[in-house]
Amino acid sequence: MAVTRRRRPERREEPLSRERIVEEAIGLLDESGEGGLTFRALAQRLATGPGAIYWHVTGKDELLAAATESVVAGAMPPAATAEATPQEAVRALAVGVFDAIDAHPWIGTQLARAPAQSPLLRIFEHLGRQVQALGVPQTAHFTAASALLNYILGVGGQNAANARDQPPDATRAEFLGSVSASWANLDPDEYAFTRSVADQLRDHDDREEFLAGIDLIVAGITGITELR
Repeated sequence: MAVTRRRRPERREEPLSRERIVEEAIGLLDESGEGGLTFRALAQRLATGPGAIYWHVTGKDELLAAATESVVAGAMPPAATAEATPQEAVRALAVGVFDAIDAHPWIGTQLARAPAQSPLLRIFEHLGRQVQALGVPQTAHFTAASALLNYILGVGGQNAANARDQPPDATRAEFLGSVSASWANLDPDEYAFTRSVADQLRDHDDREEFLAGIDLIVAGITGITELR
């Protein structure tokens, strides 16, 4: 009597989607930077062919934009509650973007490269609404929102760059200690101020210093009565 063999059910793999492609692209960007994001490398991660990826995205520029949009969307704070003050809303957004750039250093470059695209405009819109809620005169809206945006992107990008420049075999404390010591040994006449804050550099916390700067800018903005 012949034995009938049952066919094993084929393993069903997760279907390829735009969301999955963007997720893997973010992982590749985090590991290798923009230069490492190629459709060949992405296809290997997805266990598929480059042609299948092109079905969902037209090219690298679209993929970078989608990856940036995804990260920025995750960095945005939840919808503001009635109890949240404009100052609290600005701080929540600022620290969300700061942490996103820290976790995904390539984001800062992408945001600066595409100022007219939706990820950056999403941040600018949120800041602008809080500037309005602070009672800033309409003539100062653009300047105030731009000052906040540029501070967030500038400090966030610089923090990410500092992390890349830190020697891989040194801890953050060791790195800051080394830089602090070099500041303390600068020429006292040419760098009197820098020498005076060398100890503060060694002991500072990047995130706390960033938020202190946000508070300084917001305090200045709330004092604006007019802008000529």
